Amino acid sequence: MIINTELEQKGNQFPKSIIDFKKKKDNFYFYSDNGVALKVTVLRDSVFRFRYATEGSFAKDFSYAISKDAVHGYNQLDYTEEKDHYQIRTSKLILQIDKSNFRKTIKTLDGQVIMEDEIGFHWEFSYEHGSDIVKMSKVAQKMESFYGLGDKPMHFNLKGKRVQNWVTDEYAYGKDRDPIYKAIPFYIGLHNDTAYGLFFDNTFRTFFDFGHERRNVTSFWAQGGEMNYYFFYGPEMEQVVTSYTDLTGKPEMPPLWALGYHQSKWSYYPESNVRELAAKFRELKIPCDALYLDIDYMDGFRCFTWNKDYFPDPEKMVSELQEDGFKTVAIIDPGIKIDKDYDIYNEALEKGYFCQRADGPLMRGKVWPGECNFPDFTNPEVRTWWSGLYKELIEDVGIAGVWNDMNEPAVMEVPTKTFPLDVRHDYDGNPCSHRKAHNVYGMQMAKATYQGVKEFVYPKRPFIITRSAYSGTQRYSSSWTGDNVASWEHLWLANQQVQRMCVSGMSFIGSDIGGFAEQPTGELFIRWIQLGVFHPFCRVHSSGDHGDQEPWSFDQDVTDITRKYIELRYKLLPYLYTMFYRYATDGIPMIKPLVYFDQEDHQTYYRTDEFICGDHLLVCPIQEPNAKGRRMYIPRGRWYNYWTGEVVKGGKEQWVDADIQTIPLFVREGAIIPKYPVQQYVGEKEIDEVELEIYYKEGKLNSVLYEDAHEGYDYKKGRYSFRTFKVTGKKNELILQQHKEGRYITPYDKFRLDLKGLPFEIKKIEVDNQETPLSELRVNGNTCIVVDKNFTELHFIGE
Repeated sequence: MIINTELEQKGNQFPKSIIDFKKKKDNFYFYSDNGVALKVTVLRDSVFRFRYATEGSFAKDFSYAISKDAVHGYNQLDYTEEKDHYQIRTSKLILQIDKSNFRKTIKTLDGQVIMEDEIGFHWEFSYEHGSDIVKMSKVAQKMESFYGLGDKPMHFNLKGKRVQNWVTDEYAYGKDRDPIYKAIPFYIGLHNDTAYGLFFDNTFRTFFDFGHERRNVTSFWAQGGEMNYYFFYGPEMEQVVTSYTDLTGKPEMPPLWALGYHQSKWSYYPESNVRELAAKFRELKIPCDALYLDIDYMDGFRCFTWNKDYFPDPEKMVSELQEDGFKTVAIIDPGIKIDKDYDIYNEALEKGYFCQRADGPLMRGKVWPGECNFPDFTNPEVRTWWSGLYKELIEDVGIAGVWNDMNEPAVMEVPTKTFPLDVRHDYDGNPCSHRKAHNVYGMQMAKATYQGVKEFVYPKRPFIITRSAYSGTQRYSSSWTGDNVASWEHLWLANQQVQRMCVSGMSFIGSDIGGFAEQPTGELFIRWIQLGVFHPFCRVHSSGDHGDQEPWSFDQDVTDITRKYIELRYKLLPYLYTMFYRYATDGIPMIKPLVYFDQEDHQTYYRTDEFICGDHLLVCPIQEPNAKGRRMYIPRGRWYNYWTGEVVKGGKEQWVDADIQTIPLFVREGAIIPKYPVQQYVGEKEIDEVELEIYYKEGKLNSVLYEDAHEGYDYKKGRYSFRTFKVTGKKNELILQQHKEGRYITPYDKFRLDLKGLPFEIKKIEVDNQETPLSELRVNGNTCIVVDKNFTELHFIGE
């Protein structure tokens, strides 16, 4: 109570004792004698929502973050009233609410405390902001660690950190710089081998403190809006992340080319430069699927226009690039140039689509075109209009994807780097100031872009990339980590940020490979490529101020090594596509930090460098110059060195050789890694055979392979192929079983099996219980065998 007294002296207020209680289906309402109301909603057995109101009633319930497709439902829901608390019980959790002060404790059914209020909910009226600052404090459990919160450029474990969410254009940000481009107010707590998650769905400027101010206290607060948050119980981190991702939404499958290698620069122009770039990729046989056009393709940086001096016939150029296997992705920013000879400006002005200041004038700010007005993307009518503007760019010119930049929204020549806070927004019929809408402005621009591109690229799939994001943006767009720097520190940061974004529900993420600002050395570029090909989104992008940054911009050795790793990515496309399917279907992150992979191994809690790509690949980038190898932590279990075939036992840190040609890469024992032949672009070759690398394990492990047409929406109608492979290894036997789902007929009809680490020589093979002569299976040596794709069981028998 001493703490309460101190806080009361600072103007904080607290709920007092509960005087009334009501239950309506899965909603529980608690009311205090000083006007506080708490609404508890049980969404699932492991998911609770908490909403507080300080004046007895709740405002209209509206959120941009929550997906309409989120799963609801529970197996058990009971409540009881005890002498000093109310208790709500599901099949997984017990929630207790103290009658005297609203403090909450969430426990497992056997009584383990998962999360408990310290002071709990409190608030303070801010005369500066003219609204309540809503606050929540929790007891930090013994040895608790914290992860998530989007793109924070800092150590992966957030324990001891204090951070904020306010999307900001932060050019050349450094380590621990905060805030930057994303606002993802979701974190994962882990203690006693138990994981939970907390999502604070509040779009105002929010803050999180993980024991920074008070060592044993975790707190979060917002400069306005409601105290409105969701609790997710694991106990596995995977269950927490997938529950959060289900709540905030999962993406559709992308076109397969979006997972290829992309090349960008500020800027490729004129047209001859773009054509030379494309020709060089094909000449050097470096695979590439997409080329990006930055702002210089426009007429005076006016959105949805072309500079006809640079690009006299964009439709012809885009079509001929497409014939050579290149998709063209074009940038679109939110600022609309103030120009009475500009049709788009005039239309938006006439229809009242631009953001206004509180006293009436239009919001006016400088960006690349000069003075601009800005559409209010929180207005659904504006979003529909904006979507329609993509018709010419997509349907007529043939642009395949759109890149939304500067949508924090960024404004030049002002200290805040963004709109004044008094700018008004529609907020889908919930009018508000920019204080509330700022963090979702870029998200709603991405949504409008997604809707437009999807309409005009149909029946193909849309591809969108956005710089700014709020929770739920993954439903519409991929993203990248913003304007980084060509430095070894930023290589380390890229690794942290991608891991953090993936466990924050937004897996289609990458970095500007090589660094946007400044110029990398050839060595740094190689090490970044080696990391970037294992990230879900793979794009080289640079400012162009300090020299070129194409794969051939250094020396021949750099070019050759870069080609090797881009070719490896193209071989792994079926593996990457399968892990995207698991993300799109089940919310499983494409990149898994070691603590996610094995949270019972406490040595993983502070690991930052190593990660799991998909289910089976262990990657650890080299992050310092002149390295011939590094020490890395190998997770528990047995792993094959991808390059040497050596099997190592994990559960400890060990030295791994890795000269400039090599990134430490390991494959989980028992895994199956599907591979395509190398293509210069997706669809170049008709694939008639898929290689399955099978890594022997004494024991059992499952692997999966997903295929569809790589474009279109037939996969949503059951026209997909999902294969589950079960490997069972014994001393002198290897059994491979296959289970098939879906109605898609793959273009290939054979699997080439490459058996790794077999401890015996194959003497006999049975295919679906029928012994088959080795000569009929095109056996190449002892380990490479070609079989029909529709087998049910293969049995390899040795001596």
